[in-house]
Amino acid sequence: MKSENTQIVATLYKFVSLPDFAEKRDRLLSYCIDQGARGTILLAPEGINGTIAGSRRAVEAVLSFLRADPRLADIEAKESVAETPPFERMKVRLKSEIVTLGLPEVDPNQQVGTYVNPQEWNDLIADPEVTVIDTRNDYEVNIGTFQKAQNPQTASFREFPEYVRQELDPTKNKKVALFCTGGIRCEKASSFMLSQGFTEVYHLKGGILKYLEEVPPEESLWEGECFVFDERVAVRHGLEAGNYDLCLSCGRPISEDDKTLPQYEEGISCHYCFDSLTEEKRARQQEKWRQQQLKIQREK
Repeated sequence: MKSENTQIVATLYKFVSLPDFAEKRDRLLSYCIDQGARGTILLAPEGINGTIAGSRRAVEAVLSFLRADPRLADIEAKESVAETPPFERMKVRLKSEIVTLGLPEVDPNQQVGTYVNPQEWNDLIADPEVTVIDTRNDYEVNIGTFQKAQNPQTASFREFPEYVRQELDPTKNKKVALFCTGGIRCEKASSFMLSQGFTEVYHLKGGILKYLEEVPPEESLWEGECFVFDERVAVRHGLEAGNYDLCLSCGRPISEDDKTLPQYEEGISCHYCFDSLTEEKRARQQEKWRQQQLKIQREK
């Protein structure tokens, strides 16, 4: 049974030329706030990207508002449910890119790789001539990925171009298959690789999430769980919640085994961030954790 605080969480993006992106900000922000929606939406010359949460009515109203712009008429949203509001306020930010590769000139509106549906993905990546690449960050790859996929070992998407230049060759890696969480990074990555001379670049339509939603576990080539940027932390087949929690200090996924390590302190640190935690930052995190616990106690 859903609680009265149950929220619809909608994730959306679309690469489309928006030369008037800055002019759209204030009106969009005001409308979202008026509807009671919360979250973050990014606007850039190359398109829109964001996640919002609220009642079913609020989310549908915002989506209708966006689709009233003919350029966004076909924008799709992936939905999930949160038992408590996942965002504290509504933000609409102006950016140079809606997913930061660090190369604004790379434009999926001009060229993009070939989309591959989840049902066709297994055959593609089983081809020995295909180089399969996980375009996500290292900490995401570590908890789950596709069989035979390469891990670029990037700390941020900005590092992906250098990985391509150093490790891949258009004359040797003639067929490349890319994948990411929901599809947005792959669109930018495939556009970049085409600009570098790669000719056959494929990417998973709808990303890992669509694959896990549509492909039965017994047919799946996915191993592990998929990190997601909401309260579920990670998901499995059927988009069921996984077995990971979030380190509240660095935001990385941590398992039950990770919590047994000496570097882990609930709400303060984990083995990923322990060494980079200064005394000042530790003190701030301890105070933040203390305030959160007091708030929980008051609400009981």
